[in-house]
Amino acid sequence: MILRKAVFLVLDLSWNLFRRTGNIETYLLMKELEDSPQPVEETSSASEQQRDS
Repeated sequence: MILRKAVFLVLDLSWNLFRRTGNIETYLLMKELEDSPQPVEETSSASEQQRDS
């Protein structure tokens, strides 16, 4: 959950920076971040199972 919020904040920051500056490299960075696969967050039960093994 926290990771998704962080990704959203970075994308939002990139978009706002592009809107203000018009810098195409900022836009391309934002698109690259959007297209990159999002890491899957572990649930507490999955991390507990790994510790028990």
